[in-house]
Amino acid sequence: MSLKKEAAKKSALQPVAKVLVSCRSLEGEDNVLAVGYCGNCSYDPPMVMVGIVPSRYSYKMIKESGTFVVNLVDKDYKEVFDYLGSNSKRDGNKLEKMNVKLEEGKTVNAPILSDCPVNIECKVVNSIKTGSHEMFIGKIEYVHAKENIMNEDNTIDFSKISFL
Repeated sequence: MSLKKEAAKKSALQPVAKVLVSCRSLEGEDNVLAVGYCGNCSYDPPMVMVGIVPSRYSYKMIKESGTFVVNLVDKDYKEVFDYLGSNSKRDGNKLEKMNVKLEEGKTVNAPILSDCPVNIECKVVNSIKTGSHEMFIGKIEYVHAKENIMNEDNTIDFSKISFL
C-alpha cells in the first residue's frame, strides 16, 4: 500500500530554470523581472514560453512591444535575481540600484543582461491566458552565449552553468 496523500496542486511541476526576462516599453523604458514559469515549447521553429502575471509592471511592455529576452541566471547572479524578483520598478529604479548591465539585443528591441551566461531574444508569436498567468510564446530570433560554455558545434553545454 502506498503512503502517498494528495499534495497541493499549485506548482506541482517545478519549472527547470528560474530566469530573468528583460523587456522594453514602446517609450524606451527597460525593465527586468524574475520568471518562474519558462520552458521550451517547440524546436521547429525554436520557441520558448514565459508566464507573466498581468498585474506585473513588465506585462504591458511585452504585450505591446511583442518582444522579450530570456536571460539564464547562474549562482553568481543570485543577489541580483532575488532583488529583481522581489521589487517592482513601480517603486523605483531597481536596475540602477543593482547596477544591472544591459546591452542592446541584436534582433529585437529589448535589452540583454550582459552578466548572464545566455540571453535568448524572442518575438511574441502568440499568447494564452491560463488563469493566473499569460503565457507568451516567443519565437527565438537570436541566442547569445558565453564562449566558455559552448561546444565546438555552437551548442550550449548547460552542465557548465551553475543554475540557481
